[in-house]
Amino acid sequence: MRKNLYIDGQWRESEIYSDLKSPYSQQTIANIAQASTEQVKEAIGAAQEAFKVMRNLTAYERSNILEQLVNLLIANKEKAAEIISLESAKPLKFAIGEVERTIETYKFAAEEAKRIYGEVLPIDAAKNGVNKIGLTIREPLGVVAAITPFNFPMNLVAHKLGPAIAAGNTVVLKPASQTPLSSIFIAELLSQTDLPKGAFNLITGSGRTVGDVLVESEKVKMVTFTGSPGVGLGIKQRAGLKKVSLELGSNAGLIIDQHTDIDMITDKCVVGAFSNQGQICISLQRIYVHESVAEEFLQKFKEKAEKLVLGDPLNITTDISTLISLEDNNRALSWIDEAIADGAKLISGGQIEANILKPTILAEVPSTSKVSCQEVFAPIVTVNKISAVQEAIDAINDSRFGLQAGIFTNDIQNASKAMHLLEVGGVVINDIPTFRVDHMPYGGVKESGNCREGVKYAIEEMTELKLVIWNQ
Repeated sequence: MRKNLYIDGQWRESEIYSDLKSPYSQQTIANIAQASTEQVKEAIGAAQEAFKVMRNLTAYERSNILEQLVNLLIANKEKAAEIISLESAKPLKFAIGEVERTIETYKFAAEEAKRIYGEVLPIDAAKNGVNKIGLTIREPLGVVAAITPFNFPMNLVAHKLGPAIAAGNTVVLKPASQTPLSSIFIAELLSQTDLPKGAFNLITGSGRTVGDVLVESEKVKMVTFTGSPGVGLGIKQRAGLKKVSLELGSNAGLIIDQHTDIDMITDKCVVGAFSNQGQICISLQRIYVHESVAEEFLQKFKEKAEKLVLGDPLNITTDISTLISLEDNNRALSWIDEAIADGAKLISGGQIEANILKPTILAEVPSTSKVSCQEVFAPIVTVNKISAVQEAIDAINDSRFGLQAGIFTNDIQNASKAMHLLEVGGVVINDIPTFRVDHMPYGGVKESGNCREGVKYAIEEMTELKLVIWNQ
């Protein structure tokens, strides 16, 4: 099954195709076009030309295009979920959830297209501002290059494509090499909407060929990227003066304070740590639990983790399937072995069964072990005892990442302390740090990124603020 490039409203063949294999079955599921440098430049040119039309669409027209996409996704929800599950090994129950969130994200974008406001400034507040008023307006940037990861192959595309269309920009999308089918499916749906020809272009291929051209092109006015810190830093260094929006990694921490009802939180912790095999930027990776409830939590957490169903991602009962690649399986195992060699205790998991890494719990893990200080992106979680909330705050802050963190507590002072002292982009009180809804300002500090997504906030990133001074 050949899958082609989508350039200027047409499906285009390439000279080279590569086999796309299912991470779970290792069977070839498609042959994916590998774009040449010239084809990437052609896509950029098509987007630049389409911007002349796109920027003049009314807010109503842009909103209506996104509503059309929403309706098409609703009608094809099951098919979309199966595509996600097949190419990424995301269990079907979570793939369905991703499609539902994708629909919601485009719906938010359709609504926000009608709410791109400016303001009136009292210029006469200054001594020499007599008889003058000021206006601000937001204008689209032009061509936006979107580079997306494998772990949410449909919704993280929506977080770039939805705001871009809402703001009146055009897009060249480069999806992750392992998960292009979700983006190809969105292209097929968009071709059925009123989106102007060339306003959306889909380029598949190697990051070196496609990504480098997108990042360095003077015709591209913004690069929006979700992925690893190393790649993100490289993009920023090569992008010149164009806008660069980076959503990067994390090793999300959770504090469990004394007097917490362990029965009420354990299920959430299991979901936070192990859904999508831990391949979530805000996956619960580090747990710091008060010593007074530590043994109870560890026992119940272990029991529930060991009840998770391992298997085929297309089976609706499956909770855990394989990681995105065999290399990631091997890396994760080596990190577990390293932690144990460093003195950590293996509480559960730590083995591969039928190509699936079992949900793994490690206790008493040194902060220098990779499973603690780096982004694990696997079903691995560390659990360490603390004697006070401040100790846990210090441990969470002792990281080069800072995306989201959470705290379960009945103490308002400890909640306030966590809110103010945790060095992260988002603090979640009485829930897991894996919580996200698609209109909130989502993003981090340190090496976790330099922007905020969530449709309204992404639109601000994807527009230019223009000041108009009117001498009356």
